[in-house]
Amino acid sequence: MTDILKSITSELPKVISDAGFEGANIVLYTNDRDFFREGEAKIKEIVNKIKKRIELRADEKILTKQEETEKSIQKIVPKDAELKNIIFDAQRSIVVIEAKKPGMVIGKQGSILQEIKQKTLWTPQVQRSPAIPSQITENIRSVLYLNNNYRRKFLNSIGKKIYKEWNPEKMDEWVRVTFLGSGRQVGRSCLLLQTPESKILRDCGINVAASDKEKFPYFDISEFDINSIDAIIISHAHLDHGGVVPYLYKMGYKGPCYMTAPTRDITSLLALDFIGVAYKQAATPLFSSTDIKEMVKHSICLDYNEVTDITPDVRLTLYNSGHALGASMVHLNIGNGLHNLVYSADMKYGRTRLLDAAIANFPRIETLIIESTYGGRDDVLPPRQESEDMMIEIIKKTIERKGKILIPELGLGRAQESMLIIEDAIKRGKLDKIPVYIDGMIWDINAIHTAYPDFLSSSIRNMIFQDNNPFLSDTFKRIGSAKERKEVFEGGPCIVLATSGMLVGGASVEYFREFAGNKKNSLIFVCYQGVGSLGRQVQEGVKDFKMENDGKEELVKVNMEINTIDGLTAHSGRNQLLAFINNCQPRPKKVIINHGEVNKCLDLASTIYKLNRIETNVPKNLETVRLR
Repeated sequence: MTDILKSITSELPKVISDAGFEGANIVLYTNDRDFFREGEAKIKEIVNKIKKRIELRADEKILTKQEETEKSIQKIVPKDAELKNIIFDAQRSIVVIEAKKPGMVIGKQGSILQEIKQKTLWTPQVQRSPAIPSQITENIRSVLYLNNNYRRKFLNSIGKKIYKEWNPEKMDEWVRVTFLGSGRQVGRSCLLLQTPESKILRDCGINVAASDKEKFPYFDISEFDINSIDAIIISHAHLDHGGVVPYLYKMGYKGPCYMTAPTRDITSLLALDFIGVAYKQAATPLFSSTDIKEMVKHSICLDYNEVTDITPDVRLTLYNSGHALGASMVHLNIGNGLHNLVYSADMKYGRTRLLDAAIANFPRIETLIIESTYGGRDDVLPPRQESEDMMIEIIKKTIERKGKILIPELGLGRAQESMLIIEDAIKRGKLDKIPVYIDGMIWDINAIHTAYPDFLSSSIRNMIFQDNNPFLSDTFKRIGSAKERKEVFEGGPCIVLATSGMLVGGASVEYFREFAGNKKNSLIFVCYQGVGSLGRQVQEGVKDFKMENDGKEELVKVNMEINTIDGLTAHSGRNQLLAFINNCQPRPKKVIINHGEVNKCLDLASTIYKLNRIETNVPKNLETVRLR
């Protein structure tokens, strides 16, 4: 495979000025206008022969000037598409067209894109503009497309590594995985996959509720050498799965980071917030915004079901996990079919208002690594409608007694789900219209949701396409300053959705401190509360806390009503986890349990074995499991 570029160009007319890689994809540049316009048939012949993606682009020398191209695009694209931005990636001969209605930029069977390509010789790519302006999305797109000579070289270097010579017959074939975090615990997910050819890190998160000793993955072991890591895969953007990735770039990692596009945007946003929280706590941040920028520069984004090689002997596919926007189950085909591994990360095997259920059908699977956050024998979740009704009833009763409701939220996924439930209840007359305040980073994450509706449930996606965007409802008011927050403290009955979900830093802690003493108020937990977090202590009934307020320590008494609704979690409950195993096609030969408290992991493993007679394993942190 090392001479793959030479073998391709040898079959083409002498009009190819350059050939290289963009990750696993092959890109050819031509300086012949006619071949660029008419050579696709010849390219398809070679694609069918070598079974690799090849894209033909125009050499920079023959491209239409950027000013003329921009005028042509504005003339060709219908005004109803509502163009928002045109970005030129000159180093790669790509023009990125951002519009509110990307379908109208594409045209019927790609007709408008083809017209742009034929007239300007630029290769057009289309992106949806967020319905809510998103500074983070704009910044990320700037990093990716402006002054992008480095990005082209980086992607080419990845392709060279992927296509280097590899012969499985000359080696002792083996596959093993080491748990650097999330073994018999929730938090700091980090799994190191090793083969004779590859070292791949799946997730690299932080345990925000733990002490410093238990906060980060185990990097100080012989197995972990940052200079030998070939790739990182982020399953989703929650801090316990992706929060430490920028730190790896700070420590010198320069390789690729694979994820979906919404995961890239939200991981970057949460990382910036993580820095902000550190400064507020007078602590030194683990990494800087420069390190986040490095992560973005080295990101390679995939759609669901898109297959790509990431090392010479590992092929990656991401599948919908149903957990959060862009969240993925990670399928790895190792050694050209030698072993197939699925890492579920966090998953929801059930449809929610926001997302479709996780898929359970894979091309092949021998080993499944599955979460057990709610895997214990008592973690049988109530029906979702019953949980939603309970939430609305608590809100109604609190409002009737002139109280305020605080719902601590995970900014990604859980908050948007709560918004949809509250909005629907008001529309149906189940709730009177009252102030609903959004605080923390929830609003910025809402904006990212509006940029990627293809990752949402079919019902929400259709609402967005029909200009009935639920995230733009006037039901919700954004809180963006200390002054506005004070007005909420002093105002009347209301609902507050605020991060963080475990009451560990963020605006939710301030609201808790202000609301806790009034017995008219209510707090509703709708997501998992990590061991050691303030939220877990409140949930377990602790009534007195020492908390800081303007640099002074004060005693806070908890008189407010405390409620927990497990049925709204974005994780699978016990029955859903067992149903997923039962419906998984093909049937895995081995199931490894992680991401759960000790008793829940052990209980789930025992039940899976008894019901299915599948080999199960519950590794501790630092344990290595040989898969083959």
